[in-house]
Amino acid sequence: MSYLAPGTPENVALAQHVNGRLRAEARISNARAFLFRAIGLGAFLGLAGAGLGAAFYGYATMNEVRGASDKLAQALTQALETATLKTTGEVRLTDNTLKIEGAVPAAKGRPDVSSLTGNQGKTEAPAAAAVRTSFTVFKTVPFLDGSIVTGWNFKGDEQKPEKQYCYVTRPQTFGDGATSNQTTVAIDGEILPQPARSEINFAVIARSCVWFDPSKL
Repeated sequence: MSYLAPGTPENVALAQHVNGRLRAEARISNARAFLFRAIGLGAFLGLAGAGLGAAFYGYATMNEVRGASDKLAQALTQALETATLKTTGEVRLTDNTLKIEGAVPAAKGRPDVSSLTGNQGKTEAPAAAAVRTSFTVFKTVPFLDGSIVTGWNFKGDEQKPEKQYCYVTRPQTFGDGATSNQTTVAIDGEILPQPARSEINFAVIARSCVWFDPSKL
């Protein structure tokens, strides 16, 4: 029950006060809703940006590792294609046992080319076929529990190697067996790209590579 008559100044003032209070509360509610929406949108954009950044970083890292692995695989393939067995005499397979007879005479760090090419006319190859003689000289330096090996690939009677490569080899154990892990670090005096997850430093290993130097023969 109201003690004020309708339309009186007191009722008008009361109504204006109530309306103002309601409008103020409505503005506060709208401001809070806008703040929550802004926080939610900012959090969404931040998480989306972080996700995109992580995706681009992972993609770039995978491409970098894949590129280094491809170069290393290509270098190993080239090195293995030119690797040859150093020997003179005969290689016979008797009773499932491989026997190598004869020895390689050494002259200033290189095998005697004349002894390797002396039997060219006695091969079973056709007379018109060209017979090529090639050999590899290895230089080994101890490294931890393994060694650093430099290979010089010679063709015919050349005075300097056609190709050189340097790799580090270390023993590994798998179960009850043992094997060796070989990693090529440089070719023709140039250091290969360092893989991202490699356990050895290519630049440090390359310092122990023994490259061909005619003045030291």
